[in-house]
Amino acid sequence: MERLKDKVAIVTGSTSGIGVGIAKLFAAEGAKVVICGRREAKGQAVVDSIAAEGGEAWYHFMDITATESIEQLFADTVEKFGKIDILVNNAANVGLKDGRVDELSLEMWDAVFQSDVRGTFYATKCVLPYMQKNETGGSIINIGSMASCGGDLGSTAYACAKAGVDMLTQSTALQYGKDNIRCNCVRPGLIVTPENEAYVPQALKDIFLSNIMVNRYGCPADIGHMCVYLASDESAYVTGQIVNVDGGLNSHVSTVAQFKELNSRTW
Repeated sequence: MERLKDKVAIVTGSTSGIGVGIAKLFAAEGAKVVICGRREAKGQAVVDSIAAEGGEAWYHFMDITATESIEQLFADTVEKFGKIDILVNNAANVGLKDGRVDELSLEMWDAVFQSDVRGTFYATKCVLPYMQKNETGGSIINIGSMASCGGDLGSTAYACAKAGVDMLTQSTALQYGKDNIRCNCVRPGLIVTPENEAYVPQALKDIFLSNIMVNRYGCPADIGHMCVYLASDESAYVTGQIVNVDGGLNSHVSTVAQFKELNSRTW
């Protein structure tokens, strides 16, 4: 359990949901983890939970929409721990019901892009100088979304924003590979968390489960395990990749669910 021993990791948006799952697995693998978000009480609870398991974590306030807050996070982390090895850009505004093109206001569009693309971009921009000072470089992991895999009936702004994260990932990997800085993107499928479980309608769960190949929904640890690999030296030759962690949701043609209901392989 020392795959991340002596590494310092920042996980944005780690006061709840997927971020907590990532942070706890990082700590279990020996990393010093910075828990950050806007909810101090929840963040401190995550820190306490990690400490109870023998890990090391520290809470720092961060608002992904405020540039000064992002800058302060990195400066204070380096002051406390001396370096930054890993950044997970997880904080985002999940606007799954933001609407169709004709329904979206510019204000809604801008709000989603500010947190999901602008925030991810600026956090990446800010961490690069610190990672360039490391002899071993660093690993940046962006949390994308299956929403960027294809068009949908709604969630237009969110899908477009996450598609932007995909391209930011590849551009960062290309431009900073020479500094031994890797950048990859993890696209979760339907991840059921303690925070969203009560709000995900059963009908929606059924639709997803009919298309998921492994007969269960995802959980935060599923994303966390992939992030541990991408943060560790085991993935030293992996960069610029966009990895789906979705139980096979996006691995098949769109008619599979209907044919499964017919117990048929073809028409």
